[in-house]
Amino acid sequence: MKFRFYLLALVALYAGRSLRSADIPTLWAERVKSVVAVEFYVEAETERRPGLSYGTVVDANGTIILPSGAVDTRISPDQLKDFKVHKAGEALSVPGQYLGQDNLTGWHFVRVDPAKLPGLVPITEFAAKNGASPVPALAEEVWGIGLRNKDEDFTPYVMVSRVGLIQSLPQRSAIALHEVAAPGLPVFNRDGAFLGLAVSSFGQSYLQFSRSDRGATPIVLINLEESSVFPLAEEVLPYIGRIPKNVNGRPLAWLGTYGLEPLDPEVAQFLKLDAQGAVGVSEVLEGSPAERAGIKDHDIILALDGHPLPRLKPSSVVAGYVERELAKHMPGDTLLVSVLRGTEHHDIKVTLGDEPKLIREAGRKYFDRLGLTIRELVYGDAVALRVKSSEATGVIAHFVKPNSPVAIAGLHGDDWIKEIDGTEVKTFDDAVAKLAAIEADKDRADFVILASRGGETAVLRVKLK
Repeated sequence: MKFRFYLLALVALYAGRSLRSADIPTLWAERVKSVVAVEFYVEAETERRPGLSYGTVVDANGTIILPSGAVDTRISPDQLKDFKVHKAGEALSVPGQYLGQDNLTGWHFVRVDPAKLPGLVPITEFAAKNGASPVPALAEEVWGIGLRNKDEDFTPYVMVSRVGLIQSLPQRSAIALHEVAAPGLPVFNRDGAFLGLAVSSFGQSYLQFSRSDRGATPIVLINLEESSVFPLAEEVLPYIGRIPKNVNGRPLAWLGTYGLEPLDPEVAQFLKLDAQGAVGVSEVLEGSPAERAGIKDHDIILALDGHPLPRLKPSSVVAGYVERELAKHMPGDTLLVSVLRGTEHHDIKVTLGDEPKLIREAGRKYFDRLGLTIRELVYGDAVALRVKSSEATGVIAHFVKPNSPVAIAGLHGDDWIKEIDGTEVKTFDDAVAKLAAIEADKDRADFVILASRGGETAVLRVKLK
């Protein structure tokens, strides 16, 4: 797939009917210095898995941004090891440091010592100098960079396309007619000005026909290595300095409205809200800033700090807009939330809090003999389990090793462990102490776990011998 677009692009370039061929060597030679390949390892319970992402250099200090999908959200930062950064087209690498993930953009930040990897050029060097980022026109020709695999020394290649649509998703993004860059890598115009960063592409729907069956089966194909979608530079450049203060990305502003849903078009029309954006609040979380301020379940959010929510298409992206606006704030900030409750409008001042501990921050402990990693039960688990956080005791089965004693007994990943050997597990430390004693007892033949899954509770006998 990559070679096909690579060859098409080259044919177009040198046939003189695409980008000005005289410009390409000069533009390419400098802009490819802004892209890197980043390798790392994830230290899981039973294996050490390699990871790979492509990134863009954003400053002279060697700071690199990787796309949000570079790291699984379930992975704790302390499981990320041995970051190595490669220049495009080079096999040699130098160590990198993981800085954390930004909650607003979703980017992961990595830093490399510029002295150890000289020649990197920040993408800002190719941004508009007058402060106004260029916005491509419909059908305008654009080009970007892709990287081959490690066994090809991450050799860079060019992709060329045209802009088919510009839309707020909720970031203003361009959608090209076909793939134009690898996720996380830049896109440029004909003059070499930075236009935006590619993100994971949309799936494309196809119909698959069979010779033996005249019916057609719909399928969706997603290109993981190349993308046709790129948020515009105006949505990228203002945020490249949001380097996390710690690997967990804290502090994180928290409102506590759960399940934001766009209004049904007919409901919006009935409420005379079809000319603006609006989202309904499915639930206000227990003990949250929203609850303390007086926001209620089923309130309809109309505006933030006096600014009406934009009318976006599809309407589902309005919820993403609200989440992004919240992420721009800090704990302790005051936010004016305008809501519609029944037929009445209310302006509610909310003092944002610091988001409760996330799953990636939760304490974890692996027990090799049992084949089980338990995880501290955090606020988000209580929400998912539909219980009050003050009443949520126990731990979560974070990882269950296949064919292990606990797996054979019937325990699954994400099961809620409430009791061990008939004793209620109140805290993570309680569970660690109980399971550590069981694992250390070599004469122990079995033990019992009481676990809940999907509202159903079961007693599981775990045989150790």
